[in-house]
Formats: sequence, C-alpha cells, structure tokens
Amino acid sequence: MKILFKNHTADELHGRLAGLGASLRVARQFQAAVLRRDAMPAALSNVSDRLGARIREAADVPHLRRLEKAVSPQDGFAKYLFLGDGPDPFEAVRIPLMHRPGDRKYVVCVSSQVGCALGCRFCTTGRMGYRRDLATWEIVDQVVKIQADSPHPVRGVVFMGMGEPLLNYDAVMRAARILSEPCGLAIAAKAITIATAGIVPGIRRLTAERLPYRLMVSLTAAEPARRRELMPVEDAYPTADLMGALREYHAVTGRRVILAWTLIAGFNTRDADARALADLTRGLPVKIDLVDVNDPSGQFLPPAPAELDAFRDALRARLGMPVARRYSGGRDIAAACGMLAGRYCGTCAPLEDAVHG
Repeated sequence: MKILFKNHTADELHGRLAGLGASLRVARQFQAAVLRRDAMPAALSNVSDRLGARIREAADVPHLRRLEKAVSPQDGFAKYLFLGDGPDPFEAVRIPLMHRPGDRKYVVCVSSQVGCALGCRFCTTGRMGYRRDLATWEIVDQVVKIQADSPHPVRGVVFMGMGEPLLNYDAVMRAARILSEPCGLAIAAKAITIATAGIVPGIRRLTAERLPYRLMVSLTAAEPARRRELMPVEDAYPTADLMGALREYHAVTGRRVILAWTLIAGFNTRDADARALADLTRGLPVKIDLVDVNDPSGQFLPPAPAELDAFRDALRARLGMPVARRYSGGRDIAAACGMLAGRYCGTCAPLEDAVHG
C-alpha cells in the first residue's frame, strides 16, 4: 500500500520512509514540498536522485476533487464543495479577515466528517445524519486546496464544519499537527480551534495529551432539560459531566474555555438563561461567543436586536467574563454556521471540470 502524503506527520513519514534510506530531514523536506506545491516534487536539493525516485515510487499525493466554489457578494465568505474517497461530498468555508491593511488573511472552517451523528435540532448538518469519518488527508487537503486558490495566506483553521471533530479524534488531531508543523503549513497551534458539542471522553483525552489547540464547546443552554430539547448529546454526556471535564481542562492547561451560544429567539435569550449560565460556570474562566442561529427551515429564528442586546447586557452583568458576538457569514450561499449540508449552493453553476490539484 502506498504511503500517503498529507495523511501523516513528518515524524510518521520518517518512520515509513526510513527503510528507503530517508532521514528525518528528508521526510520534512518532502512534506514541506508536497503541502506547499500540492504535488510530489520532481527533485529536491540535498536529496539524491536515487533516493528521490525510491520515495516517489513508494508514496503518493492524494487529492480532493473540487466540485464547486461559491463566493458571497455580501461579505466575501467562500464555500467549497469537495469530493474525497467516498460518494458523498462535503464542504469547507474560507473566512476573510481583511480589516487590517497589510495583514489580510483567511481562516478556513474545515469538515471532519460527512454528516453528523449528534442531531442538534438547529443544525442542517445534524439533520443529514452520519455518513462517514474523513481521513486525515481529506481534512488537510481542504486547507491545501483553499490556500492554493487564495490571494492571501491562511493563518487559522477552525474545526467547525460538517461533523463532530471529537468523534473522529485521531484523524482530526493528526491533521491539526500536520497543519501546524513548521514543515507542514506552519499555522500557529493557537490559531487552530477544535469545536465540539460536548463529547466528554474526547475533551478528557485532549486534556490528558495537553495538545496546544484551542477548545470551543457548543453549549447553547445552561439548564440540562432545555439543552436536551435541542442537543441530544445531553443524554450521552450530561451538562454536569461536561462542566467537570471543562474544569479539569482549565486546571491542567490554564486556558480559558470558549463556550459557543447559538442564539435562538424566545428560547435561550432570557435573563433566566444568563443567570443559569453564570451559576453553571462560576469559578471557571470562560469566554462566551454569541452566534445567531442559521436555520433554512425557519423553525428556529435569531433574536431581534433588542432581545439580543438585553441578553448580552445580562450576560456581561452576571458573568463578569468576556462576551463576544461572533459573525456568521456566508448565509446567502448557505455557508454560515449550521448550514453546511454537502450540496450545491444553488446560486452558481458547478465547475465545468473537477479540479484535481
């Protein structure tokens, strides 16, 4: 079986290539060349032609097919539809950060699964059900392909696309390592965020392994009964267990926990919700990210400005912790949080030819 670049860290590649006579330095050279050129190098300095030929014979560079790209005329968010090793397409989103002259960059929101098994009621991906896990290379190549298509550098990655990252733990963490390695895409580890709906064993494993990536947890309701109405994960991993894991995470890592709160009009924007969240997190340093619900079915709606402002004020008064409004862009092309469903956007034509890297 061929060794797949994009599917292994540099150390793992060295372990697989050492039998061919490759040193760790050579493995790193090939890794850097493949990830930055998106192709197997024909030759590399300080690598003999004979060794290079052996590596090219033993290894391969897999590629996603890009089926479609849609760019929002409203805010510049771009959605990419990819096809990997399975029959079902999946999506990634390029998020522009263009507000600082001279420091224009992107963050890429990647998928870790096709579909999702957690079934959060306000999430379009959750309504798909679970199809399959993505391989490490399929995750990494989302960033590689988007970087190659972009006029500015990718400086951050968020695992907030399709799927639950902590249910595909090994592939996700290996991808994060590859993306952050100096011989990988050299994206700072602190600029990589792993999001979860609250998979407690995964959080505990992340804590034990002391991995350097940021953790974001989708909470959305602080009272277990209300959270269960929207997020069936509450039955498997109750809020009390989740908060215990988050307190342990902070104690071990010293990092502030990011809690995502999907704003739903009339449901989780009451003063009682702010009070319950303050009680739940007391003594735990947190940052609250408020993000509007995006539900194409119309069943769940975001709050009106007055309702949002009142809830945000209540949170700031009761929590004494950072509360931020997170912009969820690309709604017009179904690229916003909770809208990814692995399908054509319907507002633009598919590419005439699939792109093979």
